[in-house]
Amino acid sequence: MPDFAILIYADESLHALEAAEADLEENDQHARDLQASGSMSLAYALTPRANAVSIRHDDTTAGPFVEADQFVAGFYVIEAPDLDAAIAIARLNPAVRTNTGGVEIRPVHSGGIITTSP
Repeated sequence: MPDFAILIYADESLHALEAAEADLEENDQHARDLQASGSMSLAYALTPRANAVSIRHDDTTAGPFVEADQFVAGFYVIEAPDLDAAIAIARLNPAVRTNTGGVEIRPVHSGGIITTSP
């Protein structure tokens, strides 16, 4: 089954290091639901963009690579039979129901989790 990356665009306050558990509950429940369905293979919430370091050809700077009102707050990878099924799963993400957030779906081209043996 193909993999799809779901990039989450959300309000930065949601991913503040001091965010209250109650503020995260809807997203955490969504992740538990995806995990229970067996469709999600990995998920990461990213720290606020102020923690980013950007590297270009001849420069390293503190801050995000692109200054924008919207940004990727996290991502997860799902397995789905096709793009339509991936869209149906992604529509359940709480960010879709906000005025400032949403998700982007991209088919995964290649790669996967790489583990090393001790």
